Amino acid sequence: MAQWLREVSIGDWFMPNVCEHDQPFEIVGIDLKAEIVLVQFADGAVDEFDFDSWAELEARPCAPPNDLAGVLDTEPEDFGFIDDHTGRAGAGDPVQWLDSHGL
Repeated sequence: MAQWLREVSIGDWFMPNVCEHDQPFEIVGIDLKAEIVLVQFADGAVDEFDFDSWAELEARPCAPPNDLAGVLDTEPEDFGFIDDHTGRAGAGDPVQWLDSHGL
């Protein structure tokens, strides 16, 4: 097994040095048999790298992005949150919104 493989795990975030994407990505799967690392970029795009390509990425560990909307493919409106500062139910209180929707 490659040494670098011992230092990564699913859920780890990396920033590639050499890649068509210039944004961080999360490891979402590792297939040891097929020798593939599955990743999801911060904008929601998914990709896979074979073990040789992974080494060429020169990826370095990084913190996850502050805004995970791209990864989750969601928008604040999807949850009924409106940043309008009116004090309406659900506008700024996620617990109240969950309660009002029976969740």
